[in-house]
Amino acid sequence: MSSAQPAITVADLHKFYDEYEAVGGVSFEVAEGEIFGLLGPNGAGKTTTVEILEGYRIGSSGSVSVLGFDPAQRPRALRERVGIVLQSSGMYRHVRVREAVAHWAGLYPHPRDVDEVLAIVGLDDEAQSMALVRTLSGGQQRRLDLALALIGDPDLIFLDEPTTGFDPAARRAAWGTIKRLRDLGKTVLLTTHYLEEAQELCDRVAIIKSGKILAEGPPNTLSEASARYRVSWRDESGELISEEVDDPTELLHRLTGEAIARGERLTDCSVVRPSLEDVYLELTADESSEGQR
Repeated sequence: MSSAQPAITVADLHKFYDEYEAVGGVSFEVAEGEIFGLLGPNGAGKTTTVEILEGYRIGSSGSVSVLGFDPAQRPRALRERVGIVLQSSGMYRHVRVREAVAHWAGLYPHPRDVDEVLAIVGLDDEAQSMALVRTLSGGQQRRLDLALALIGDPDLIFLDEPTTGFDPAARRAAWGTIKRLRDLGKTVLLTTHYLEEAQELCDRVAIIKSGKILAEGPPNTLSEASARYRVSWRDESGELISEEVDDPTELLHRLTGEAIARGERLTDCSVVRPSLEDVYLELTADESSEGQR
């Protein structure tokens, strides 16, 4: 964590809809310059939390600070420093890609260079060919959404399910773009249902369930189980065996020694740690499939 003031501070945040508590005492911080993932099943409260941070909703109690401001007040000074990519958005279909980004640039006091932003998101070819928005693929339209969020040169960017509907190649390309935001010194708050995406991109994540945070930290250290190694191998009879250990060194030494003594190979041997997906599924195992608020 940076020693500087956090980009986002959430302390004991609650949000009620009549008697229903969508967010039940959430607390976390996001450091400047990091990618922070907020993960959870549908109905967990993550979208409500993010919308409060964006200033679209007001919390029932608790405190929230975004870049030193109260987002509920929607101050212009904050809006000029924040970029938002929503789950879905719309753009006039008959405008050209570069025209759209240039128009957005005119809304900010100190925008980034239009061509630089188009290059960052991988739309420079479409801009040079004077492509219309209606000709873009789904993945290219999401890149345009990101370009519009970046053109104001924000310090903080909210990415809400940024790669939903992408094919694997487009998703990997988007990951590269998001990583470049960190290289630019930007702070990113990311929500995603793709656990591999969170593990690849996020410095830290928080898993939220039923309006409460269950675990928070770097993706590989979220639970005691994630610190252990799972060693798998086939024994003399060909049966696949698995064992969890804190340190695999001694077990591997014993297994290889026994195999050499028998004049055999140690087959199908693997050493892995539980993935973020394993930890996530363990923590949210009994979560219902209610719709997200």
